[in-house]
Amino acid sequence: MGNIQCCFKRYEKKYLLSQEQYAAMRAGMAAHTVPDEYGCYSISNVYYDTPDYRLIRDSLEKPVYKEKLRVRSYGVPGDRDKVFVELKKKYDGVVYKRRVVMPAQDASLWLGGVREGDGSQISREIDYFMRLYQPAPKVFIAYDREAYAGAEDSELRITFDTNLRARDVDVDLRLGDCGAPLLPDGLTLMEIKIPGVAPMWLARLLSENSIYTTSFSKYGAYYQNFVLGGKRAAAIQKEVLLSA
Repeated sequence: MGNIQCCFKRYEKKYLLSQEQYAAMRAGMAAHTVPDEYGCYSISNVYYDTPDYRLIRDSLEKPVYKEKLRVRSYGVPGDRDKVFVELKKKYDGVVYKRRVVMPAQDASLWLGGVREGDGSQISREIDYFMRLYQPAPKVFIAYDREAYAGAEDSELRITFDTNLRARDVDVDLRLGDCGAPLLPDGLTLMEIKIPGVAPMWLARLLSENSIYTTSFSKYGAYYQNFVLGGKRAAAIQKEVLLSA
């Protein structure tokens, strides 16, 4: 696992695309990007928060600085499959992500206070976060991703996420990836991740197709739809059972 990147610093911009805008993006970027090495895949996440949703409430206030903790897997992991424990911070528009890689069962025990982390600097930062907020697994969110990298600049990444789904029961990566939908049919969430300024061809492509940034957050959408909207665990459980 030595070739896995554990620290990131970059700008991340999000866009909600119609089917027509998605088609235009895919056509316009074809000459400038290549599929990433994994192609299309499913991503699962467990977000940690306080009982009163302090972290997501603070995040939705759009502060200059915000942070969150999640555990991520690619597909549904078994106990010994690797997952990523990620501390993600955003300051003045720049995203900093630091993560530790370990088996799913070890990550669950570590964040549950049963065992120690791996002793690394990042592990200690996550330990501090856990002591400060005392969060618990709050919501499971998964989606299907199509990912591309810049043909000339591999640090440019463009991803398309569909079938966004969430649940707040069985909040464990190992318990399947079903959930209630977070986006209306026909919408795709595009993310552009880049360390600096977007290339001219990309800026022109966005402008020509009237594609503008949005402050959409997957966890924020869950909170607004299922907590503020009054659709709590029972409603999500119903959706999960119907789709399972």
